[in-house]
Order: sequence, then C-alpha cells, then structure tokens
Amino acid sequence: QVQLVESGGGLVQPGGSLRLSCAASRNIFSIYDMTWYRQAPGKERELVAGTTNTGSTYYADSVKGRFTISRENAKNTVYLQMNSLKREDTATYYCKASIGRYEYWGQGTQVTVSS
Repeated sequence: QVQLVESGGGLVQPGGSLRLSCAASRNIFSIYDMTWYRQAPGKERELVAGTTNTGSTYYADSVKGRFTISRENAKNTVYLQMNSLKREDTATYYCKASIGRYEYWGQGTQVTVSS
C-alpha cells in the first residue's frame, strides 16, 4: 500500500507560478511511475505530466514548455512546477503512483487561476 499526499495548490493570477508536491509514504520512485492528472469541473480527468521509474518524462501538449515534473528521491516526493499559468489550468490536481495493474491516488489539491 502507498499513501500519496498532494500539496501546494492555491489561487494564482494568470501568468503566475505554483509548485505542487506529492509526497509518498515510502520510497517507491525506483519502481513506480508517477503521474500528475487534473480534473476541471464538468470535465474528465486528464493526464498532465508523468515520470517513469527510469526518469523519463512526458507532458500533455497543453502544458509543454510551461510545466516541469521532477522528483526528489531522498524525500519520496515528486513535484510539478507550473509556470505561465492560464485560466484553463484551473482544476483539481491529482498524483498517481502506478506499477503494472496497481495504482494509488492522492486526494488532490485545488489550483485556481484567476485575476
């Protein structure tokens, strides 16, 4: 079992930045893929960015060049640095850890981009 806790969400103006954190209950990054998703009201959950257990990263087209996923193994934490935020980035952001058919989700953190 893996517990994930997201933090770092909040209210930010368009063009601003936020850094989300996802802390895992144990050291899993060497074997689990870590992914950030988001879900806006009335919309389906969508993939934002991910990092594999080997360190490869990938991004949704909508966030390429603005968001960066990284991890700090010593702290069992994966980050999502979000720059140049747009109103359409407003959503609840979720962290997922996965390996094979197993996956674990955090509770989510709200990001609101508004002036």
